[in-house]
Amino acid sequence: MIIFLGSFGEAILIYMKTFTSTVLALCFGVSLFSQSASIKGVLQTAEGEPVLFSNVVLYNAADSSMLKVEVSDESGVFRMDGLSAGSYYITATYVGYADFRKDGIQLSDNQQLDLGIVAFAPAAIELEEATVTASRVMVEVKPDRTVFNVQGTINSTGADAITLLRKAPGVTVDNNDNINVLGRAGVLLYVDGKRLPLTGDDLTNYLQSLPAEQIDRIEIITNPGAKYEAEGNAGIIDIRLKKDKNLGGNGSVSATTSQGIYNRSNLSATGNYRNRFMNSFASVGGGLGQGFNNMTFESFQNGLLMDEVMENKNQYDFAYFRVGTDFFLGDKHTVGFLVGGGTNNFDNTSLDVIDISQASAPEQIDSVLIADSRSTGDRDRMSYNINYRFDNKDGRTINVDFDYGNYVNDQDNFQPNQFFDPTRTTVLTEVINSFESPSNIGIYSAKLDYEEKLFGGVFGAGAKLTRVVSDNTFLVFDVIDEVAIQDDTLSNQFEYVENVYAGYISYNRPINEKWNFSAGLRAEQTDALGTLTAFVDELNEDPVVQNYLSWFPSAGLTWQVAPKHSLALNYGRRINRPDYNVLNPFNQQSSLLSFEKGNPFLLPEIVNNIELGYTLAWRYNFKLSYSLTEDQITRLIAPSQTDDRAGFITWENLASQTVVGLNISAPVQFTKWWSGYFNLGASYLDNQADYGDGAVVDVQAFTYNIYQQQTFNLPKGFKGEISGWFAGPGVWGGVFRYESQWSLDLGVQRRFFNDAMNVRLAVNDIFYQSGWDGTSEFNGLVSNGSGRWDSRRASLSISYNFGNQNVKSRKRKTGIEAEAGRVGGGDN
Repeated sequence: MIIFLGSFGEAILIYMKTFTSTVLALCFGVSLFSQSASIKGVLQTAEGEPVLFSNVVLYNAADSSMLKVEVSDESGVFRMDGLSAGSYYITATYVGYADFRKDGIQLSDNQQLDLGIVAFAPAAIELEEATVTASRVMVEVKPDRTVFNVQGTINSTGADAITLLRKAPGVTVDNNDNINVLGRAGVLLYVDGKRLPLTGDDLTNYLQSLPAEQIDRIEIITNPGAKYEAEGNAGIIDIRLKKDKNLGGNGSVSATTSQGIYNRSNLSATGNYRNRFMNSFASVGGGLGQGFNNMTFESFQNGLLMDEVMENKNQYDFAYFRVGTDFFLGDKHTVGFLVGGGTNNFDNTSLDVIDISQASAPEQIDSVLIADSRSTGDRDRMSYNINYRFDNKDGRTINVDFDYGNYVNDQDNFQPNQFFDPTRTTVLTEVINSFESPSNIGIYSAKLDYEEKLFGGVFGAGAKLTRVVSDNTFLVFDVIDEVAIQDDTLSNQFEYVENVYAGYISYNRPINEKWNFSAGLRAEQTDALGTLTAFVDELNEDPVVQNYLSWFPSAGLTWQVAPKHSLALNYGRRINRPDYNVLNPFNQQSSLLSFEKGNPFLLPEIVNNIELGYTLAWRYNFKLSYSLTEDQITRLIAPSQTDDRAGFITWENLASQTVVGLNISAPVQFTKWWSGYFNLGASYLDNQADYGDGAVVDVQAFTYNIYQQQTFNLPKGFKGEISGWFAGPGVWGGVFRYESQWSLDLGVQRRFFNDAMNVRLAVNDIFYQSGWDGTSEFNGLVSNGSGRWDSRRASLSISYNFGNQNVKSRKRKTGIEAEAGRVGGGDN
């Protein structure tokens, strides 16, 4: 198997290199120049195998300044041309081996120095401490996660977090901006180790307002161990923002403007100050912009044809801040405080037009519904954290977090519904509604994590207590002669209280030089109560009570088969509880005939994941995954039971969902001036459910997605990028089958003032093909839809760094992250 996979991987690399070289050679004329002295050599392991794609760095011996970086080729050969006479030293790094360094290199004019074979010795210290890189590869695969390095890529300019997630390996984003990993839904979003307290539109708004320039990397953890929260079927995506090492102070400012049909702009600043006793850090930012989201649906139900066109325009402004201080109480104790928050104000308008006709005579329109709505509101968030950490430097650590978060949403919606005759000149009937839907969610959390070295490995244990109180009010008004009269039959309140008590143990250790294992067990007791209070007594319903104990085992085994070949097998059981806003049974309508409602009776979904990974030369990665989910939570489009013309979106549990996936990623160094990255994901999905009365889900689909990025070092200090993605046909949610979509992006950047200033220009979705088209068929409703948004954009970004760029703040998680992500509200 190893021989086959290794040969297969190398064959893929050779094919991609040959194919892409040929295409670009036809498109671009490239002149290469060499002059003066040069250095070359052959990198090999201690076993005599070639070391491919190793970083080789040349330094000036006088001041240790870095002069040149090269990468060894498939034969381990590296070469540095265009050098001047002088004194130098060289370093080279390779994962799994100690760093190589050669001092005392003396070059004369036009000398061609051949170092011969350079052999690496086996590593004798921790890899994280030994590795020195001049530039990061785009994707790193570590034992427990895949790291997508974003900082410095040009095509991130003017983009936002959700755009970058579309490019991340193994990640897809559907037409409702739901994020899937390896074909699985239910992923958790973190920022700097802290769970994002947002879902639905609020999560989308946050990710769209998080500038790509503020993102350092995206970490994808597809099978987290017992230490992590059991929440999240598809694992965890942790967006790590830029950090800054050592003593002193520094800061950065960044401004970006992006123009499509509408403009979006943002400004942000970060700062750190650190001495031997404390470290203070802060970030602040804000922005404003406009956008649009247009959709069409052609729906057949109950013998009717509903031809719907929705044109949505949104404008917004946002601001956020994050301030913290860590106090170093000796060498072992650290106490930290962290406060963060922000606000988002929005003003959205929506024009929803539905032509109604008989399906047997679609050209003869019976009536037309026009709903011209306006929605305004704000989302505010505040979170507070106190942290204590003990570290005695011999492997024993204690970490304690106390958290409180408050998330407030206020939204008002004015919606006139007018039914016209076929000519749209005469009003047949008119219903004018307004809605008020404030919500207030508080999250309280305390957690303890303990680790120590034990029997040659690391033992961990921990506990966590969480309480969530979600208070939601939904008021419906009939507007008659410009007077709003509350409709008590449709207005109500929904309170959801959830307590989760969790504990875990974990252990990992090497068995020998080639084998390593990890195992863990987590238990979570959930007590939840959902109470719907109507304003009319006879409409009250019994509370929804849930009490259950769940066990979540996890295990992993890694095998270093050979210096360039490793295998990893992982298993994990996880849970995905419904988001708080999904449990809310209120009707959120875009018109009288189109609305969405929650389901307070949703069950949590349970998934079992198995993954087998193979890594070639620590760079080329193959992952095969299998998951079986019971009670999969999904969106379904169904006809209304009260109006033959109306349809709605709701949430239901599928009986089961099975997903088999394959992901391949490969960074390729074609030449010293041209590097590339390729990622291919493919999955087979099977959805099954039977709700009775013919409402059956029996859907199978194969889908795939491809992402590539090419980076070029151009003359005069410029750097260029060509990137793009293609997603094949597949299924969103339970039954919505979508067609293929793709995007091509171009970018260029240059640094100034000793690299302190970075200017980037990028154009995204040049051919405007990232929109979606698809069909849903369920319970007698067949709907064909499409959607487009302001995705074709040109962006300009300027950032400037000042101070000591080696200062960094302490990276730490808080205790609120596991539950906060299910909140339907927050800031951007």
